[in-house]
Amino acid sequence: MSTPTEQLSAAGVSIWLDDLSRSRITTGNLAELIATRNVVGVTTNPSIFQAAIGGGAEAYTAQISELAASGASVDDAIFAATTDDVRDACDLFRPLYDATKGVDGRVSIEVSPDLAHDTAATVAQAKELYESVDRPNVLIKIPATKAGLPAITEVIAAGISVNVTLIFSLERYDEVIDAYLAGLERAHSAGLDLSSIHSVASFFVSRVDTEVDKRLVAIGTDEAVGLKSLAGVANARLAYELFGKKFSEARATQLVALGANPQRPLWASTGVKDPALPDTLYVTELVAPDTVNTMPEKTLEATFDHGAIAGDTITGTYDAARKVFADLDAVGIDLADVTQLLEDEGVDKFIASWHDLQNTVREALSAAVVAR
Repeated sequence: MSTPTEQLSAAGVSIWLDDLSRSRITTGNLAELIATRNVVGVTTNPSIFQAAIGGGAEAYTAQISELAASGASVDDAIFAATTDDVRDACDLFRPLYDATKGVDGRVSIEVSPDLAHDTAATVAQAKELYESVDRPNVLIKIPATKAGLPAITEVIAAGISVNVTLIFSLERYDEVIDAYLAGLERAHSAGLDLSSIHSVASFFVSRVDTEVDKRLVAIGTDEAVGLKSLAGVANARLAYELFGKKFSEARATQLVALGANPQRPLWASTGVKDPALPDTLYVTELVAPDTVNTMPEKTLEATFDHGAIAGDTITGTYDAARKVFADLDAVGIDLADVTQLLEDEGVDKFIASWHDLQNTVREALSAAVVAR
């Protein structure tokens, strides 16, 4: 009998792990998850690297000592350590990348969140990360801020595959797809092979429920409280509808005919924040072909243990999802305000994690100098 993760994969969902550390690679843990949990990719972010380097200092001690001896700056040390981890993970996933012709076997690394509102600097660092990792299966993560949109186009146009992150609203997702298509058009004009360029659009789920539910409780009516924990899934399902619509239009189909790949929706922030909810909610309710679900290990293990995978749970739900939106509006929830707040908070949280990471590495470099 197949496992729930095997069933999820068979339904067209690529399972990616939302975590990476050097010890996961060196101990064989990541290889085991690939073999036993159907994991076919990895996503990282500044918070993940802060936890990895801050909590797994021993794995990085030798490299930090070498970097301190060479006089490396804090940012150079972070760049070296994180790109080494991503490069090694890319090598581990390379057979999957080859077997899926570049669709999976992917490892993501994010540009510095300090650059989230600087288009030119984002483009420059995206290219630097891509060249440093030097593996075809790396995805460069760029946030879907207003400044990030033209950077996405520029980086795709250069033939670099991109994971667009921090998407919360349907309106911004629409712009993200257009930015991707514009990049493909420029890449084609430059004579690049479109089939080698891939992208995913990371649509955040649980954070939407967390913010909306807080507002619903504050409103306090029976109608409002009855809508708790519905917004995140409804939002993601309408994003999938938009994905289908945009990639069936002439602009996209012409590019696909030239070898381009559709930009798959990726469900991010899929760990349940409210303990009253089923721990696999954002997995079992978001099953559809041509999607990615990047999961923290706790959610991955819950899915493997008891996830009830019942085939496609998105297609055909769009009217019900729109009703959720209408009902939220009727009780006074401003979803545009919610999603803008979440984008701003998302960038701020990653900046805070990045600065924590800088402090951790700064202390480690100083300690290594003293120890010499």
